Amino acid sequence: MRRLVFYVKRIKIARMNDNQLLRHARHIALPEIDIEGVEKLFDAHVLIIGAGGLGAPAALYLAASGVGQITLVDDDVVELSNLQRQIIHSTQTLGMSKVASAQRALHAVNPDVCVHAVNKRVGTSMLSELTDLIARADVVLDCSDNFATRQLINRVCVQQKTPLVSGAAIRFDGQLSVYDARDADSPCYACLFAPDTVFADEACATLGVFAPLVGIIGAMQAAQALNVLLGMPALVGQLLTLDARTMQWHRVGLSRRMDCSVCGV
Repeated sequence: MRRLVFYVKRIKIARMNDNQLLRHARHIALPEIDIEGVEKLFDAHVLIIGAGGLGAPAALYLAASGVGQITLVDDDVVELSNLQRQIIHSTQTLGMSKVASAQRALHAVNPDVCVHAVNKRVGTSMLSELTDLIARADVVLDCSDNFATRQLINRVCVQQKTPLVSGAAIRFDGQLSVYDARDADSPCYACLFAPDTVFADEACATLGVFAPLVGIIGAMQAAQALNVLLGMPALVGQLLTLDARTMQWHRVGLSRRMDCSVCGV
């Protein structure tokens, strides 16, 4: 039996070239991932909405991990004030669209990854295209910066039953959760924040944001996306919040609301 398992693994290893084996050796060494997990990531397609503070580290880690296709959606351009925290961009890409800048950086990290750059703002005007993008993705990362966009992304993810990894960061406060409509017990974003709730969108331009905070939350979004893709436990039904001043984490259990206007029955 041991010889058979070893033979099967050798066949699978032969599907990777030497550079790929070396690049992903540390994941292959993890029993929870191994060759099979790396191949799952090769075949995966991740949609990242927002190529700013959260999207930057998330995209870098997903590309480095070997996710086969990454689609980035953002309509903004790289500005000098972004470089304090949006580590995927650089002084050399100032004035470039964020998705083109990020695409270049991801190819530099891992040229095997196919990166699709969509230079558009997510909104109801592109609902049909957004629906198609989400339907073709294995997991969606919401790295956007406003409440209306988060609600729209959540609604389409529920409709398409595509797992959603949602992150947010402002000042010193961050939050993270996973919503998975494939799970009948999973709440959605609207179960936690009703769509008709009135929020004043908090912009980091006026309120500020602690630079490493977006790195922490964005990296954790990447970790949760990998967990979803690999079939490992994810933060479904849980909300993590972080106070980066004290580095205290809080975990809150979430329940699906039967009267939710998005996922309720």
